[in-house]
Amino acid sequence: MKKNNIILIGFMGIGKGTTARAYAEQYKCFIIDTDDLIESKENQKIKNIFDKKGEKYFRELEQECADWILSSVDNTFISCGGGFYNVNNLKELGVVILLDASYDWIYKRLSTAENSKAKLKKRPLFSEPKKAKKLYKEREKAYKKVADIVINVEDKDLKSVIREIHKKVTII
Repeated sequence: MKKNNIILIGFMGIGKGTTARAYAEQYKCFIIDTDDLIESKENQKIKNIFDKKGEKYFRELEQECADWILSSVDNTFISCGGGFYNVNNLKELGVVILLDASYDWIYKRLSTAENSKAKLKKRPLFSEPKKAKKLYKEREKAYKKVADIVINVEDKDLKSVIREIHKKVTII
């Protein structure tokens, strides 16, 4: 049975966390960030988990997180890490919404943000643009395949995006 959650997916840096926080503030709902949950569980940053234990281990942590959400979380807006779309029970967790934009728009968003150095440091893959763009291309179709709803966020302000989400999904 599908849970009564909004599951926000998309490429790193597209604004999932920002969108979730704004949505929660506007519509007074609970939010969870899967990367934050994993960092808390492991007591270290995602980058360190990748560096010390590898991607395979991190993907196992994402699946554990998804399993916990399935058994314990309802009526919540959930912002997911960029690779979370690959968990085996994603569709059971709630309505899956993809925030979509071109790679160039995402990169520009990060590099021109007020706190751009911090945003880019948190996403070290963007220091290798060719590698980041390759990963974006690999995930682009997969994201759309698992999404129930696709929202293009390019050149839209945050209020418009959260209104669009709310209009399309009023389960919370």
